[in-house]
Amino acid sequence: MSERYDVIVIGSGPGGASLAQRLAPTGKRILIIERGDYLPRSQKNWDSQTVFVDGAYQTKETWHNRKGDKFQPGLHYFVGGNSKVYGAALFRLRERDFETIVHKDGISPEWPVKYDVFEPYYAEAERLFHVHGKRGEDPNEPWSSGDFPHPPVSHEARIEELSASFTRDGLHPFHLPLGILLDERDGKPTPTSTCIRCDAFDGYPCLLNGKADAQVMCIDPTLALHPNVTLLTNAYAETLETDARGRSITGVNVIRAGAHERYEADIVVTACGALSSALLLLRSANDAHPTGLANGSDQVGRNYMRHNQSVLMALLREPNDTVFQKTLAVSDFYFGTDDWDYPLGLIQMCATSHADQIRGESLPSWLSFLPEMPFETMARHSMDFWLSSEDLPRSENRITLANDGRVFLDLEPNNMEAHHRLKKKLEAAMSKAGPNLAMLDRSLYLGKNIPLGGTAHQAGTLRFGTDPTQSVLDLNCKTHEIDNLYVTDASFFPSIGAVNPTLTIIANALRVADHIKQRIDP
Repeated sequence: MSERYDVIVIGSGPGGASLAQRLAPTGKRILIIERGDYLPRSQKNWDSQTVFVDGAYQTKETWHNRKGDKFQPGLHYFVGGNSKVYGAALFRLRERDFETIVHKDGISPEWPVKYDVFEPYYAEAERLFHVHGKRGEDPNEPWSSGDFPHPPVSHEARIEELSASFTRDGLHPFHLPLGILLDERDGKPTPTSTCIRCDAFDGYPCLLNGKADAQVMCIDPTLALHPNVTLLTNAYAETLETDARGRSITGVNVIRAGAHERYEADIVVTACGALSSALLLLRSANDAHPTGLANGSDQVGRNYMRHNQSVLMALLREPNDTVFQKTLAVSDFYFGTDDWDYPLGLIQMCATSHADQIRGESLPSWLSFLPEMPFETMARHSMDFWLSSEDLPRSENRITLANDGRVFLDLEPNNMEAHHRLKKKLEAAMSKAGPNLAMLDRSLYLGKNIPLGGTAHQAGTLRFGTDPTQSVLDLNCKTHEIDNLYVTDASFFPSIGAVNPTLTIIANALRVADHIKQRIDP
């Protein structure tokens, strides 16, 4: 026997949770299938050794690169998906990101749906995820129909000094747009409104649910208000079945507690994350779709993007006693500079380094001249930045599934000169901000080296478009080849820009939900 629903949503991260939340008031029976369970809330959530060095909350799966070398991907299977450990920086793509942009290494392609269509959904996404920010500060901010729903998170004294220094240097620093639950009396993090370990906000699960993640903002409220919505946890969606012609999904095969279960729905939405959604379609190959579902174009799994990313730690002569450091960003170099015609990317603050993180990394040998500086002291003298440059879509950058079930992730980095130039811009700005000993590359993020294992900003494996020979999804994010299968994670991205992708995932999920509402409840 199979249990039947109106809509099945596979994945409870931002794309799946936002869509389910939007559809819940229709009264239709909705099943959310989540591979993991609720992330345990314990003091270990705030332990840097547990989270960053041990990678305790990430999957223990083993994947392979193109050479066959093994690695563990930075994926997190919990209610709320990867948003349980994201940094909650919620940016809109710039309006120009939806157009063709020329980079030194190639083209960032035009989107088939432009910013004006996404704008009202961006506004709704900012309200849904309690985004704090200030319009008019970011020189490359796209136009908006209204202000942020909440005021910006205030800079602490040391970050305010840095902002002033950047401004004197001719830059335009701005308050980082953050999804966070705060006491709105002063816009500052307080123990009564959010995590008392605010320095651990970026990459850590929040013990007090002060971070606006998909579980806190969508899943829990939806389940509390709408009995027509069911959450199935510890449930691995193994394959999707189709009818004999391959035109409709007829069943979702799930493994739960070692048992095989089957569920049916009029509409199925996969929102497992760009890599996992592509794998689900590849695993589901059948006679009608011999190379994977909806893969007549041979585009499933291709065009994988994840940003060119670096975490840099400035080692300062003076201590940095900032508690909540993640409040500032710089986009002046986003579309180019006076000494280079191509885009560089985005600079933003990230959470404070901790001794366990630094101890777990390979530091430059020249730092041996500071043997008297313990890791705890280094952490106290650090100031930390996250840099993102655009990773261009390449057909050969892809995720594939071997006949024996092994997963291969092929990635050849591109557009790296832009990223190196962005680092130099930060180094120059920091040299004017005050005396510092060094600018060090941090290699660990959630227990993974960023280049391959770091999959926090995964996108592009099932891109949308109007040409079924060059895309997997149509403009409503329905697969071209299967009439009732939709995708609402970052798989649909034709390009990734250089800002964090989560707000665009949420906005698109709300957009697709409105389309599905018209279909199921015309």
